[in-house]
Amino acid sequence: MTATWVDAHCHLQLGEGGDAQVHRARGAGVEWMVCVGTDLDSSRHALDFATRHRNVLGTVGLHPHDASKLAAQWSLLEPLAAAPECVAVGEAGFDLYYEHSPRDEQEVAFRFQIRLAKRLGKPLVIHSRDAWDETFRVLADEGVPEPTVFHCFTGGPAEARRALDLGAYLSFSGIVSFKSAGDLRAAARITPADRLLVETDAPYLAPEPHRGKPNEPALVGVVGAALAAARGDGVSDVAAVTRENAARVFGR
Repeated sequence: MTATWVDAHCHLQLGEGGDAQVHRARGAGVEWMVCVGTDLDSSRHALDFATRHRNVLGTVGLHPHDASKLAAQWSLLEPLAAAPECVAVGEAGFDLYYEHSPRDEQEVAFRFQIRLAKRLGKPLVIHSRDAWDETFRVLADEGVPEPTVFHCFTGGPAEARRALDLGAYLSFSGIVSFKSAGDLRAAARITPADRLLVETDAPYLAPEPHRGKPNEPALVGVVGAALAAARGDGVSDVAAVTRENAARVFGR
């Protein structure tokens, strides 16, 4: 029996042929997917995909790369996030690897979105790259929305334990299949099954053996198989539990 999957994080609006990707995903056993916003325009497109496709959910958020846009966009992002079509706030957080927006502006945008998620009673989707201490410091200050997802989790066991102690879910991308990702696979092994999600982050981070090519939700099963191998679990078991967890997080 072929496993069926949920892609907990993708960007249909940032790749080519998003509608065709949705149809290919269905043919590849993807039950549904979450299309994530990164600024006002991409958030609007995420909700548009969700409106047009029954198997797509949409989020509204401001990526740390775009945190400098907050002053210009907050008055429009907030009502968009309150729309019934929006199932979560984010992705939000810190990216200190590129630091396309100054870190102080990233922090302001992150705090805004944490408060927005709590006010709306919606999940928070976190992006944290090279910024664990900053991320956990702000979460300690603001409090952690219930539920919270660390998308494209890239830490090792120590970071995983810190996130899990906050009650967060960890979402694993195609990086779990990369040969260099031993610490990430170790983190996957200690993550309780009921806190586990799987994602593509399409069009980025295609899993092996597709690495270097555009990613899409149809490949989430490849990511899931790599995650299952890292944990020593059956593929169908990982597919089932990550579907259940995604439905609990996003209210599907």
